[in-house]
Amino acid sequence: MRMLAHSAQGGISEQSYKDHVLAVHNGAKGNVGAALKFFSGSLEKRNALNKAVAEGSLFHDLGKLDTENQEVLSQPDSRERLPLNHCDAGVAWLWRNGALNGALLVYCHHAGLFSLSEEINKEDGNKAFRDLDIAEVVEKNLNTYLGGHQQEISPYNPAKDTLAIKGLSLRIALSCIVDADHHNTAFNYGNEVNKKRTPTRWSERIKALQRYVQTLQDSGKKDARNQLRTEIFDACTEAPIEPPLKCCDAPVGSGKTTAIMAHLLRVANEKRLRHVFVVLPYTNIIRQSVDVYRKALVLPGEKPEEIVGAHYHQADFSDLNSRHLATLWKTPIIVTSSVQFFETLSMSNTSRLRKLRELPGSAVFVDESHAAMPLHIWPQQWSWMQELTEEWGTFFVLASGSLVKFWEFSGFSEKTGEVANLLPESLQKKAREFESARVVYPDRNMPMNRQELISYVLSKPGPRLVILNTVQSAAVIAHEMRKAGHQVVHLSTSLAPIDRNVIIEKVRKKLKESTDSDWTLVATSCVEAGVDFSFKTAFRESCSVTSLIQTGGRANRQGSEIECEVIDFRVRDPLLNKHPSFEASRAVLDQMFDAGLMNKLPPMELATESIKRELGKNDVKSKIELIKRMESRQDYREVAKLTRIIDADTRTVVVKKTIIEQLDRREKVLSKDLLQNSVQLWSYKISKLGLAPFQHYPDVYSLGGYPYDPEFLGYMEGMLPLVYQHEEGLII
Repeated sequence: MRMLAHSAQGGISEQSYKDHVLAVHNGAKGNVGAALKFFSGSLEKRNALNKAVAEGSLFHDLGKLDTENQEVLSQPDSRERLPLNHCDAGVAWLWRNGALNGALLVYCHHAGLFSLSEEINKEDGNKAFRDLDIAEVVEKNLNTYLGGHQQEISPYNPAKDTLAIKGLSLRIALSCIVDADHHNTAFNYGNEVNKKRTPTRWSERIKALQRYVQTLQDSGKKDARNQLRTEIFDACTEAPIEPPLKCCDAPVGSGKTTAIMAHLLRVANEKRLRHVFVVLPYTNIIRQSVDVYRKALVLPGEKPEEIVGAHYHQADFSDLNSRHLATLWKTPIIVTSSVQFFETLSMSNTSRLRKLRELPGSAVFVDESHAAMPLHIWPQQWSWMQELTEEWGTFFVLASGSLVKFWEFSGFSEKTGEVANLLPESLQKKAREFESARVVYPDRNMPMNRQELISYVLSKPGPRLVILNTVQSAAVIAHEMRKAGHQVVHLSTSLAPIDRNVIIEKVRKKLKESTDSDWTLVATSCVEAGVDFSFKTAFRESCSVTSLIQTGGRANRQGSEIECEVIDFRVRDPLLNKHPSFEASRAVLDQMFDAGLMNKLPPMELATESIKRELGKNDVKSKIELIKRMESRQDYREVAKLTRIIDADTRTVVVKKTIIEQLDRREKVLSKDLLQNSVQLWSYKISKLGLAPFQHYPDVYSLGGYPYDPEFLGYMEGMLPLVYQHEEGLII
């Protein structure tokens, strides 16, 4: 009888157990071998990682050889779940032989990372990492499964482990197996292809970038701002490669996008790295950076999307039929969101961890680092970043116009030390002097309702930027301004990336038309950092000191205006809902205004002082300590919950009708097309609105019959009637 790993589906033949296991085994060994090329830790740890991945991949599907499981697998187009958890047999066999690391990887390769305390509670630890419902059956039939395995694949006798793999190393090892397993399954069903890696060609890309920047310099104005840009580019290009962890506090509009890339390309070339990552806090600024990098770094004859990968929002799917839609880190240069990047380090589920194996041997540019994640998450992420630089050949540059040197704070990290700045002190001083004369922060008014806010905004010279704290608030203000006959543009994550790109280009065009100034962009924080906009007046709903500073980066960007106003405001209106996450940072902002510091200190000192005050609050300290404690206890599931950057359970919702129709027909949809034409909605909101998942892609939802306006309000076009029915507001 031919043993199976996967049943026949949709006209595609079944896959044999032997073919799948050997493919996963070889793929996983290749994955860990590629990562270990950059490993500089102990030989014992290297051997433990190799051994664990080899053994875990070899026995990951042992339980599929159970008779009942084979009966289900032999049925074509069966949607029936396997009656016996197929992971338990591999766990039992490896554990029995002392191969504990491999057993853990088998246990986790579908269920995800574990909580050690929960496992110890299983019969006082005697049944840790076992499925208690079937453990007896598995023990009884284990020798039978093993006999079937050895008939298909050469016998293998595991040796006892001498070192336990945990933490980041465990995550990387699991990633190696998960990727091999997911890829082979998707390949078997025609949803992924085997493709050679695109050559990195770092030295050629360095020259291409230099030519691109020189062209910009030759065609630009010979003013102080562009002179500063040139000096910053040259300084970053020539900065020493070591140490592997650096920072850069270049101000807004100073060319960080190309300058830091020039440095990291040098690093990648000399260290023969696999990838360069650019990590951005907001998805809408990814397109802007991608456009620059594709123009500057793609060589003749190359396909831009195969060189510079654009990852707009989290789209990792664990369902069998959705795996081919997952966004993987395969291109030489990867531009991604801070949510996707940092949560890949901390999440416990396998779909999120799958691509982590690509991070060793990479250079990472964390742009607008002040906004990358909530403050209480930084210490644990900083610890992983240090481990990546010390053991896994990874390089980091943290940059921001309002850079916060949190690593200098007392108690922030167990490993203290200076983080080198890419810019020499003289250039840092010159940049600070230029920045100090660009914007002012006037005194604040009393809280306003929506009518008062609109009147106040219109009283200031345009073009105007207004940033609110929630998608709902931005949609309400934009809707009411347009209804009253005012010229308004709206931009938020209620619009799919493809539509946000169109609106961003519309805003850029309007800003260049100096004769058209009486208009307003109403947006959320997605335009607060990194977007190349320059308004006459900017307004920011109270959030934090760093957010207000960054909003100032969207006003008077070239420094040509005198005392451009960046206005902090508060609202009190039933439809302008309050964001609950900003209480502590708003209190610190009040303190800074009351002390007269907002117009006194330079941006980096303002940002650092504000974060230091936030870090001193007891609730922030307690969150930091809890994350550290859970990681040390190997409660990985709790760590994943505590380190979510956006603390919301969101789902991918497709808004474009043609993509919806393709998915309904079970046609293949490229990952980039899915991401470009989707939004993220909270799961509770999806349930409340009655949105349904696609029949064959249960991780992906359709907007259904709700209106979607690609030119103005996005999905809020269909939600606003519901909002206005509830004058007390609801967060969307």
